[in-house]
Parts: sequence; C-alpha cells; structure tokens
Amino acid sequence: MTLAPQALTELDLAPLRSVGLSDAAIHDAIQVIAYFNYINRVADGVHVELEPDMPPREP
Repeated sequence: MTLAPQALTELDLAPLRSVGLSDAAIHDAIQVIAYFNYINRVADGVHVELEPDMPPREP
C-alpha cells in the first residue's frame, strides 16, 4: 500500500476479512498504520532526536 496503493485489490483484503475483520476495522487499521508511516517519515526526514531511553535504529 505504501509503494503502490493503486495496486491494492479486494484479494489483498480477503485474508483480513477471513479472520473476521470488518471493513470499518480494516479502515481503522489502515488509518493508524498510515499515520505512523507519515510521522516516522517526517521524523526521519528532519532528523528528530530520539528520546534518551530509546536505542538507535539501524538504517
């Protein structure tokens, strides 16, 4: 979804629905994941310093 959102199809959602997730739950998950993706990209892009107790992440 990050690299090619236009390529997402109903077949990609089928495994989520097969374990009982509703369309609303899938939507909510996508929103949370997209938000964290955005925040992490912004933080990485502007070189936000980590909190003192967080270990550095390997690139």
